[in-house]
Amino acid sequence: MPSLDRMRRLFYAPAESPRPMTQKETNGSFPLAPLLAQRRSGRAYDPERPVARRQLLALLEAARWAPSCYGDEPWRYLVFERDRERRDWEEAVACLSDGNRWAAQAPLLLLSVASGHFQRNGQPNRWAQHDTGAASENLCLQAVELGLMAHQMGGFDPERARRVFAIPESFTPMAMIAVGYALPPARIPEELRERESAPRRRAPLAERCFAGRWGRPFAADGQEQER
Repeated sequence: MPSLDRMRRLFYAPAESPRPMTQKETNGSFPLAPLLAQRRSGRAYDPERPVARRQLLALLEAARWAPSCYGDEPWRYLVFERDRERRDWEEAVACLSDGNRWAAQAPLLLLSVASGHFQRNGQPNRWAQHDTGAASENLCLQAVELGLMAHQMGGFDPERARRVFAIPESFTPMAMIAVGYALPPARIPEELRERESAPRRRAPLAERCFAGRWGRPFAADGQEQER
């Protein structure tokens, strides 16, 4: 097996240096780490640029190193590559909702699945879905590092996916994730152009973060107010 340093050089080889992703305006109030600032859930994928196998392995490795309750690693990923197992790919696309069929232009789809029980004792694991989400965010941030774009989707038919892909009843299909290279702005189809260029928006911190008790907005200046 090649050394870790050699594997890093392979993953980030200059010949594979990706085209920079289009940057989108945000309404952030405080500076973010670059990976977080650059992450976005775009829809315009370049169908002509495949995801290399070493890039795919880096994505899965990133998910593997996510934290989890008791180190149980409750996540599983089904991998669908458009240019490999065509039948599986078509089944995955068929599971998508009509509004997410744009994802068929991506070269890679993944389905995240969460275990319902701890491997260590068979007891219910109520943190499994949280931990699977953490693993998927690791994967999405690794995609940014590789110059790729990843988009997690709840719009798919989980029961169809369970049936078609033989997912056990003790596991819950969570999200479809499209991965690939973003289209250059000049090639983005008109029907996607407005959404792809729209600013990223989030609610103010005080609406989502509370100081000490529910409903007491967390204030950036430390001057929390009772409601």
